[in-house]
Amino acid sequence: MIENLVGLHETVNYRKDMQIRLHNNDVCENYPPHWHTPFELIMPTESGYSVHCGEKEYVLDEGDIIIICPGVIHELFSPPKGVRIIFLVSLAQIDLQELDLVISMISPAILISPEKFPQIHAQIHRLMLEIRDEYFRNLPYTESSIYAKFLEILVLVGRCYAEIAQHNFEAKNNKQQEYMEKFLFICNYINEHYAEPLSLEEVASLAGFSKYHFTRLFKQYADTTFYKYLNQKRIAHAKHLLVDKNLSVLDISLQCGFSNLSSFLRMFRKLTGFTPTELRKMYDGDF
Repeated sequence: MIENLVGLHETVNYRKDMQIRLHNNDVCENYPPHWHTPFELIMPTESGYSVHCGEKEYVLDEGDIIIICPGVIHELFSPPKGVRIIFLVSLAQIDLQELDLVISMISPAILISPEKFPQIHAQIHRLMLEIRDEYFRNLPYTESSIYAKFLEILVLVGRCYAEIAQHNFEAKNNKQQEYMEKFLFICNYINEHYAEPLSLEEVASLAGFSKYHFTRLFKQYADTTFYKYLNQKRIAHAKHLLVDKNLSVLDISLQCGFSNLSSFLRMFRKLTGFTPTELRKMYDGDF
């Protein structure tokens, strides 16, 4: 299934003139650690499957769905028999500020099962089957239809998280809408300014909250802390810059908003499990 692998980087062979690829995979084969730029969604339709992302193992039963974010190193383990949908889709051409908030919620991956997400599992399961069927029908507007279904999956996940956050905060409806709009604005602001020396106090003031109130709300709405969200953006950018051999690790750390090299190295290892030099060697297949 992995057709073009250099080091850890897989170049996906998309369907002609599209940014999607789908395998109805029945091959009994494990796939080594790799990463790629599109999202990857896996749903076993017969038997189970196992996925490792970083230090976490996700065990999928038949009908479960895992969504793996772009740029995440992952490894796949197949049972002796089974079939699973493996769907890859790039959103590089789509610019939606809400998308970054959803990615922060599910990063590095999220497992959708009936037990963990009873509110949305059946709908996402249905959408995955529809995406598979649409892919192999080869009708006009196939790509548009598949993108619409994938975006619906992300909307279901995002709204599910938002409902959980709103329930936990117990705000009135008008406040819920106000807070959500503010946090979409804040996440967009971070996405545009993450390479600058942002502080929690500065961004909280921009949102019109005290830093303590902001910290609580950010955790509820983004399902992560402000600094973790900020550092995820910085390290994700750093991973892309490492491909350029002309940039030193120090140059990359400064371009990604870190004030010193030691803090960059510490955060990079914490979020990826590797040093920048190790990951750069893996990209080239030299590690």
